[in-house]
Amino acid sequence: MIAQQNIQFQKRIAIAGVVLLCIKMWAWYLTHSLSILTDAMESIVNVITGFVGLYSLYLSALPRDKNHPYGHGKVEFVSAAIEGTLISITGFIIIYEAIQGFSSARAIHEIDHGIVLVSITALINYFLGYYAVQRGKRTSSASLVATGKHLQTDTYTTLGIVLGLVLIYFTDLLWLDGVMAILFAGIIIFTGLRIVRSSLAGIMDESDTEQLNKVVELLQEKRKENWIDMHNLRLIKFGRTLHLDCHLTVPWYLNVNEAHQEVDSVEVLVRDNFGESVEMFIHTDGCLDFSCKVCTKSDCKVRKFDFVKRIDWTLENAYTNNKHKLE
Repeated sequence: MIAQQNIQFQKRIAIAGVVLLCIKMWAWYLTHSLSILTDAMESIVNVITGFVGLYSLYLSALPRDKNHPYGHGKVEFVSAAIEGTLISITGFIIIYEAIQGFSSARAIHEIDHGIVLVSITALINYFLGYYAVQRGKRTSSASLVATGKHLQTDTYTTLGIVLGLVLIYFTDLLWLDGVMAILFAGIIIFTGLRIVRSSLAGIMDESDTEQLNKVVELLQEKRKENWIDMHNLRLIKFGRTLHLDCHLTVPWYLNVNEAHQEVDSVEVLVRDNFGESVEMFIHTDGCLDFSCKVCTKSDCKVRKFDFVKRIDWTLENAYTNNKHKLE
């Protein structure tokens, strides 16, 4: 359901991109402004990435199959990487065109109409970008977040261009047109490279430390007596699905059903707090003699050592592949 809603939202963004491109090209035709032309060039990227993002959302919504046992979610990272790359390339093209423009300053016509038209596109882009980012974060869609940030960056560059056009309107300093284009091209390049960096992190299964720490804090807060320790905790993101696996140490004498109940408790706790998009694989370990010293179970009839100290779970000790024990 959420995936289909994201696809519909991306369709609106793609259609809006085409409309905004037409408006900016109209503004450039009226004014012959270099900065408006560069803004229009970025809108061409918006249109391309809008449809690339739409296709990636369609693919990521497909169910898992034999060839893709973890689903198709990672295609969103690929889409975001393409988008970030195109954004950065556009920034360099803008700088090149602006430098070329310094040697052949051209008159700008109907600048007031250009200001109005470009300002309208900035407002539309900002609100589209804001809602795309919010929806992307809420549904864990890397593609929507990347698209939204791109649209917001486009808004800031467009506002800068509008400011430059206003200055030119009152001062007749035509060289400002190229300067403003170069300045905001730098912002475009920085944003594009940041999107690429984030996308590569997802493709390379880089751990989401912030999210992982929230999971550890939750499990520590709701920890049960039979959960003696938790280690080898891993978190990977596949599209909007969080894949979490770990080793859970429980009393060695629990039978299979009892140990499975403890696993179910952990899974229910995590899903209740992080949503149904969490996929968990928990391996149970039986406790060993050294576990007695850190085990808080009060009614254990096979305890070999007195309890000494409970080891609280942290990101550092939950991540390591070692059962917890006192030195």
